[in-house]
Amino acid sequence: MTSSPIPITPENSSARVLSEFPVDHRGSPVPTLAMIRTRVMELRKRRGLTIALVVVNIGIPAIFLAVRLIIHVVDPKSYGPAGGYGIFTNLVTGVMFIFGFIVAATLGCTAGSVDLSEGVFRHLVVTGRSRLALYFARIPAGLTILVPIVAVGFATVCAVCVLAAPTQLHFDGAVVPQGLSEGGLVSWAKANPQEVICNFNYRGPINVPVRCGPNGPVAINPQTGPPASTAVSTSQLATLAAAIAVQDYSSYHQTFLKPPYSLMAQSLLWLELETAIGFIVGLGLASLMGQRTVPVVLMIILEIVLTPLFATVNIPHLIDLQRAIVGVATVHVEPLGLPSAFSGHGNGGPTLVPESTSTAIVVIVGWLVVWTGLGAWRMARRDV
Repeated sequence: MTSSPIPITPENSSARVLSEFPVDHRGSPVPTLAMIRTRVMELRKRRGLTIALVVVNIGIPAIFLAVRLIIHVVDPKSYGPAGGYGIFTNLVTGVMFIFGFIVAATLGCTAGSVDLSEGVFRHLVVTGRSRLALYFARIPAGLTILVPIVAVGFATVCAVCVLAAPTQLHFDGAVVPQGLSEGGLVSWAKANPQEVICNFNYRGPINVPVRCGPNGPVAINPQTGPPASTAVSTSQLATLAAAIAVQDYSSYHQTFLKPPYSLMAQSLLWLELETAIGFIVGLGLASLMGQRTVPVVLMIILEIVLTPLFATVNIPHLIDLQRAIVGVATVHVEPLGLPSAFSGHGNGGPTLVPESTSTAIVVIVGWLVVWTGLGAWRMARRDV
């Protein structure tokens, strides 16, 4: 038996014709892998910007560590080890955090304005691709470039700071055993009062009339003030050393020969977050303004001028505005064990403007969402 052909009627003819062609997804706001790869290639072609990314995130830390390695090998008595906890924290907060944000923002501003500056925006629109997809494709493309570069630079810093770490813990100018509990540090301080009194940081009133003189701890005459040559009893020294040890224990507890692995993992995530913020905000700002130069300048001012100011100066009636700055929120989610990138808290610097962690997370998410929305909205509305 042979089946009779299905007659073509006006009702099924259009459906049959459409079923023979693939569905056109060009209007979808979701970018394809091909669009993302194209954006990656376009950004990589800007060799000057790529070199700047590599130099800031990899080159500067590597050169600094290489110089320290060389001078330590040449003159180990005058120059300490190249690595260690202190070098790690200084590089992460002083170099990679601040300058990494600036170069990431520059890449974002470039990605947000390159189509207009090169005059290809009209050609992209006439292809029928969704403008939202064209915009959203730039986010994974930029992060594909930034994330590995930051990771490589950070891995270099971690390797040197761990492998070339000092063998003795120097805390406030004194050689102290590592990993002591508070009671252990107090016991060590009582046994070594001269090192504690003459080297540890001393803050606040401790009612023991002893200070460190030119030849060691001496008594102070309450009437005259300056150190006198009176002999100091052992109990006086032990009492003062114990009180100072208790006072400085919180700082000692966060001081290590080499950075802990947990701190290194948290610091990497924190740096990647800062990089992503710089790129996404720069992308949205440049798309909104339709150019690159002014957004780059504004992002630099935000990071170098406004954020340190708002993070450390409590301005009456503007405290909520200060907390709404993304840089202020980012330093409030900084891993414990790192000195603040802007306040210097823990080293005698000003303290940060108070802000809860939950508020900081809301601010960060809000900045990412708002600037992404503004950038996408402007691209969807821009005339060709």
